[in-house]
Amino acid sequence: MRRALASAAAGLVLVAGAGAGAAACSSSSTSTSSPSTSSAASAASSSAVPKETNPPGDIPDTQVYVPWSPSGGGYTVKVPEGWSRTAQGSATVFADKYNSVRAERVAATSAPTVQSVRTTDIPAIQAKSKGFSLVNVSVVQRKGGSAVLAEYHADSPPDQVTGKSVTLDVQRYVFYKAGKGEVVLTLSGASNADNVDPWRTVTDSFRWS
Repeated sequence: MRRALASAAAGLVLVAGAGAGAAACSSSSTSTSSPSTSSAASAASSSAVPKETNPPGDIPDTQVYVPWSPSGGGYTVKVPEGWSRTAQGSATVFADKYNSVRAERVAATSAPTVQSVRTTDIPAIQAKSKGFSLVNVSVVQRKGGSAVLAEYHADSPPDQVTGKSVTLDVQRYVFYKAGKGEVVLTLSGASNADNVDPWRTVTDSFRWS
């Protein structure tokens, strides 16, 4: 029998141009702008244009991913380089702003199914998650094998300064291999963040070892 598994996603807190004027000179008959003044105005106008930035929660396209394995081995997965790393019980969490990747290996003697995740895992997750809303549970294929994917929404932990929470989009993948048990990868980010490709990079990188 599979044991009941609860793995709730963790949310992170986001730590949250100048203009210039142009001078004009005039005469009794005409009014013209000096070359130096026009150049200064043009430069000031250019500097006032804001640079393009990623919306809160978006993982930049330039993000680098590095292989990681737990101390006990058993599997490898690529995680974003430079993200903070913390231990949460038997799980390891890599986080930056509202985004997180949570990896946990759990003992299990049978493969998970859509039904087992719906009836056992989801109620346990819901009990520990504020603002929980289930989207879907399905079987998906990744380069390292198949997994049962649960997609849902949940509130992030309150901001330590403002006390406010944001809604997170969560993807929870359960990989299984006989004799090795389960590895649960839970990826979360602010709702509406464009993290489809980064999350695919992480989950496609999973390999048993």
